[in-house]
Amino acid sequence: MTESLILSDPSERRRLEECVKEPIRTPGRIQSHGILFVVETAKFEIVVASENASEWLGRSVAELGSPSLEWSVASEPHGDPVRVELDGRRFDAVTHALDGRVVVELEPIDDGPGLPTPSVVGAIRLLGAIADPDALRQAAAEEIKRITGFDRVMVYRFFPDGHGEVAGEAAEPDMEPYLGLRFPASDIPQQARSLYITKLSRAIVSTSDPGTALLSNDPGAAALDLSQAELRAVSPHHLQFMRNMGQASTVSFSLIGDGRLVGMITCAHRTERRMPILLRRALEVLTTQVTLQLESLESIARLRRDLTIRERRANLLSDVLAADEVLQGLADQGDELLDLVGADGAILVLEGMSRSIGAAPGGDRSELLAAIGTEYLCTDEVERTNPGLATLMPGLAGLLVVPAANGVLVFFRREVAQVIRWLGDQSAENRDTPLSPRRSFSEWRQSVKGTSLAWGSRAEEARDLGRDITRVIDRRNETRLARLALVDHLTGLQNRRAFEQRLERAIAEGQPGAVLFLDLDGFKEINDHYGHETGDTVLRAVADRLTSASRDSDVIARLAGDEFVALSLGTSTAGGESLAHRLIEAVKAPIDTPVGQVHVTASCGVVGLLAGNTSKQLLDAADAAMYRAKKAGRDRVSE
Repeated sequence: MTESLILSDPSERRRLEECVKEPIRTPGRIQSHGILFVVETAKFEIVVASENASEWLGRSVAELGSPSLEWSVASEPHGDPVRVELDGRRFDAVTHALDGRVVVELEPIDDGPGLPTPSVVGAIRLLGAIADPDALRQAAAEEIKRITGFDRVMVYRFFPDGHGEVAGEAAEPDMEPYLGLRFPASDIPQQARSLYITKLSRAIVSTSDPGTALLSNDPGAAALDLSQAELRAVSPHHLQFMRNMGQASTVSFSLIGDGRLVGMITCAHRTERRMPILLRRALEVLTTQVTLQLESLESIARLRRDLTIRERRANLLSDVLAADEVLQGLADQGDELLDLVGADGAILVLEGMSRSIGAAPGGDRSELLAAIGTEYLCTDEVERTNPGLATLMPGLAGLLVVPAANGVLVFFRREVAQVIRWLGDQSAENRDTPLSPRRSFSEWRQSVKGTSLAWGSRAEEARDLGRDITRVIDRRNETRLARLALVDHLTGLQNRRAFEQRLERAIAEGQPGAVLFLDLDGFKEINDHYGHETGDTVLRAVADRLTSASRDSDVIARLAGDEFVALSLGTSTAGGESLAHRLIEAVKAPIDTPVGQVHVTASCGVVGLLAGNTSKQLLDAADAAMYRAKKAGRDRVSE
């Protein structure tokens, strides 16, 4: 919801586009409180220097050339500061390599009252004991404010669409609170965010400082990449942004998770204030610890939620599997399904059928389903993103379409009026021009209609549900096909293949028992006289009677045509004969058919399970015994 509200604003899109054009990596200037040199290591000469170098060092830039000072700091570039003294003045020197050269930055050491110096290590220990992400963000703001003495410390959290929220704040009592306020992506544009990934901290000492130019005989000096520089000059647009916020100085620290900028911690002061680089480095360690801790806490929370969701999904699908049809099983579990997805209603379309549950659109579903289609779709403001669908689902603003098997699960959410709290009025009235920063950053509330609650992680969880339902249906279909391969389609009895497999297992296990081979007497005449439909009715009736007359442990199968077999385990040949008599007696009772009652009898052969015989040999022997019964007069049993 917030993403579309912000990014759909043409002015916001234009601000993002304009920000990309600004050369923030190569401004050709540095902040004027420090000095920058670029040393050509091969010749050990200064090839670039900031314009204020002569002011600080008591000599002109033209005289610098081959340095006469102690430049050991430039021989081995590193990011940690080194204390140096130049012409009687003390500096923190920081170096880094750049295209075969060494960039040397000097920040003067302030001899005045220092910043508060409580232990950063102590703060890390305190923060390390916090197990709640929101509490951690708030405590981090309070600890860093205590350590730095800055007027306000804010912990930002970024959302996937780029906009952010002040998720933790510690400020002086007379300052307007910003905690919980949202801000658009253009406040910290993408190219600035990529710099915060490159470099963990950024100090802006004065919003009234236009910066100091870099001088060189090399025309390319103006394009010097200052991405890693501590002193890189500040965009005029951003300086105005800070002044409008009442900030004279800031220091920001990156929160980087999985290679992405997931948040920031910004220290802001109403008057100019410099944070020593040693303290900045220590706070970089602290913020890295905070990031790792946040990632760990949020990963644990996601894992717990995932486990809960998976367990609930498994329970739901277990109940669905027990139902005769997946669709009906889902509909019967409608309340649990809607709660699992966080939806108010749904239309379920599976295997050519559909069901509605909860607050789903009424009336004819065919037009709506045709318009929705079967591709994945997720929106919490259907009226803006899919206006054609909005007219078909009145009162509903959220739509989540999840493919499943050869169908689709369509979830709906009701429209919910919402209020978004912004860091400053986001409308044009709060800007001098569409590209200008906001003049005021006082809380501004925006009422939003035509949207539902955002689907968030529920969308992917619903897609997982769709995949699981697909697997359930596939397994059921595979099971059905496998069962059909072992079942006679007319009578529902086992077929020859299934019977032979069971018989072979009994032989292999050495089980005692008997095999019965039963054939209907005169069945051809029934087919010829009454037709195959009547013949099928007779075969089904015979199958039912054979099953009813046998024990639960007996196996009854239809081999083909009017041939049936039985496997009676745990019995003798005599016991098999007893079962055979019961079976042929059950068959001879009149059978009701559409053409009237039909009479049929059966002949049955019986053989005992003998060790060393194969299933084919036993069936052949039982078949031969059945033919002896027929020759003896039919409607009888023979061994």
